[in-house]
Amino acid sequence: MADRVHPSAKPNGNGTNIAAAVNPKTTAKPPQFPPPAKNQMYNPNRIPYRPTPTAYHRHNRRRCTCRRCFCFCCFWSLLLICTILLLAAIAGAGFYFLFRPKPPAFSVSSLKIIQFKLTTTSDDTTHLTVKLNLTLSTKNPNKKLIYTYDAVSLTVNSNSVVLANGSFTGFNSSPNNITIIHSTLSMASQVLDADSISSLKSDLKRKNGLPMKILLDTMVIAKMDKLKSKEVGIRVTCEGIHGKIPAGKTPAVASTTNAKCKTDLRMKILKWSF
Repeated sequence: MADRVHPSAKPNGNGTNIAAAVNPKTTAKPPQFPPPAKNQMYNPNRIPYRPTPTAYHRHNRRRCTCRRCFCFCCFWSLLLICTILLLAAIAGAGFYFLFRPKPPAFSVSSLKIIQFKLTTTSDDTTHLTVKLNLTLSTKNPNKKLIYTYDAVSLTVNSNSVVLANGSFTGFNSSPNNITIIHSTLSMASQVLDADSISSLKSDLKRKNGLPMKILLDTMVIAKMDKLKSKEVGIRVTCEGIHGKIPAGKTPAVASTTNAKCKTDLRMKILKWSF
């Protein structure tokens, strides 16, 4: 009787390799990770970490407090300034409606041209010599205000050319009073450039004569009873004046019928005047 051969119960190494090669997913082992360290293991009794405030946080808190104080100071300062300005505006409006202050009025009474000479020297330079007699009048139209003027500076121009300069002493202008100002203005041997010479010669050929403008600069203080204002600068500009060169020694009288004077306040802030 022939012997039967039974397969072995032990797996064959070759068969295992063949099965793994056929289906590698069924036999692949999961990746192995290193065991956690002792300090990384969960410990329910461990106290959680809570960072303490550092110097940086304290610095930020101090900076916020300083910024808050600065904002409060700015707010109260602006509020105080606005309150002072509002009170000053209310006081100024009350003063204006009570007393109705009016600015002084200026006018040109007469202007005489005593001398007007253009001379050219051997070195081709042109010199201008001018002498004028000016009479102005100023009126204080207020009923209670008194104007106190400092020394008055006078200048006569023709376009951009300065013809003569002069001055007048300070004076007081009482309410509803007219003050007459007499002054002699002169310019001796002023050297002119080519543009000024051509401008003067063309203006002298006009039918109406040479156009002239009078500038008056001074400082004034307004007083009323015990009240007194600060010193304020004013500039008076008078235009519409025309004159001709005098013939011989007889003075030429300029035409002032169309002359008009305008008074402007001159306020100085730092180095700028307005």
